[in-house]
Amino acid sequence: MALFEQMCANVAKLLKDIDRYNPENLTTLERYVDTQAKENAYDLEANLAVLKLYQFNLTFFQTTVTAQILLKALTNFPHTDFTLCKCMINQAHQKEQPIKQILYLGDLLETCHFQAFWHALDENMDLLLLNGITGFEDSIRKFICHVVGITYQHIDRWLLAEMPGDLSDSQLKVWMSKYGWSSNEAGQVFICSQEESIKPKNIVEKIDFESVSSIMASSQ
Repeated sequence: MALFEQMCANVAKLLKDIDRYNPENLTTLERYVDTQAKENAYDLEANLAVLKLYQFNLTFFQTTVTAQILLKALTNFPHTDFTLCKCMINQAHQKEQPIKQILYLGDLLETCHFQAFWHALDENMDLLLLNGITGFEDSIRKFICHVVGITYQHIDRWLLAEMPGDLSDSQLKVWMSKYGWSSNEAGQVFICSQEESIKPKNIVEKIDFESVSSIMASSQ
């Protein structure tokens, strides 16, 4: 992440005050987006600044850079970065490829259609420019494991392998170990007891006699 760290301080200066809307900074910011993709780093504020400059200067719009920004936003689920980025893209540009396909992938992740997500990803691998996004698939798997962790107590082992993209048995064991999940001979994986995640709270209401007496008096 050497180049990212070098650029980070410089970009932070560019984003101060009114200078963040200077289109002359676009070249630097676009190069910064590419650096994030290659070095598996992330700077949402800078990426939103790029999209805002595209809004103000339509002739400067770059489909490839926008696609990179959206793909990086996907890697930061369950945060709302993807929605923020999507709302800043012109409707006409949302219909262009690969942006249209990336938006579709985002919808699949948001609605937890994970198997459909991986299928669509495989079918459009060349179109989506994923080779330039380091760590993309593992970032998506982290999000899927997060969803599994807050949803299931037990899950079939075959389903758990399928949801993060048809993992091999050895790959699945790595992810299970990472999250502390265990399996049994019946093919079930224990995620956690959701009851243990619920923290009950006792609510005690104190009502003095004067308050009750006034209510009773008014009801007569």
